[in-house]
Amino acid sequence: MEKQDKILDMKRIGKLYFRYGTMGSAKTALLLTTAYNLEERGMAYLCFKPVTDTREMRNVIRSRIGIERECKWIYPESDLYGILTRMLDEGGMIPGWILVDEAQFLDPRQVDQLARVVDDYGCNVICYGLRTDFQTHLFEGSRRLFEIADSIEEVKSTCSCGRKTIVNARIDGNGDIITEGEQVEIGGNDRYMAVCRKCWTHKRVESMNRHRLPFEN
Repeated sequence: MEKQDKILDMKRIGKLYFRYGTMGSAKTALLLTTAYNLEERGMAYLCFKPVTDTREMRNVIRSRIGIERECKWIYPESDLYGILTRMLDEGGMIPGWILVDEAQFLDPRQVDQLARVVDDYGCNVICYGLRTDFQTHLFEGSRRLFEIADSIEEVKSTCSCGRKTIVNARIDGNGDIITEGEQVEIGGNDRYMAVCRKCWTHKRVESMNRHRLPFEN
């Protein structure tokens, strides 16, 4: 009866949010700011991040502006619904807010698990991540979030030309655009550059022309 009472206490209406943007659009800073605001208001929350993002050796979410916060790892085999349900079974309470960084790396099944947490326990789950990879193809985690999220919001940023960035272009050591390779390759400003579609197209053409052999006489 005690567990049922806890579930009933949490039967508020939650939502699954997806906030997406290109690299460098301050998505992680927004997550950390949200965590700070929840903490200041005394509201319970948890931060998660897929272990796929190997840029940090510790289980922390770190923004490019230098702020960070401890988080829980999400492994490929993690059952997020099961993890949160066990918290309830062990006598705890499920927090009202779940914040997930790098959500593009979630397995689609894990997105469904988060949706079930929203529906069964009334949590608000906010996922922050990229929409597409360096080839402009949707990540599977992002695709599932677009399919079932209650609220979808773009975190906008500006290309050097003034247009909105939409492409996470992968670059080599010379700054040339790379169009082939594995979908997931972890890196920062040394490996990626957020650009608009027009600049992405132009930079690809420039890169191809630079590597094209000169015509023989």
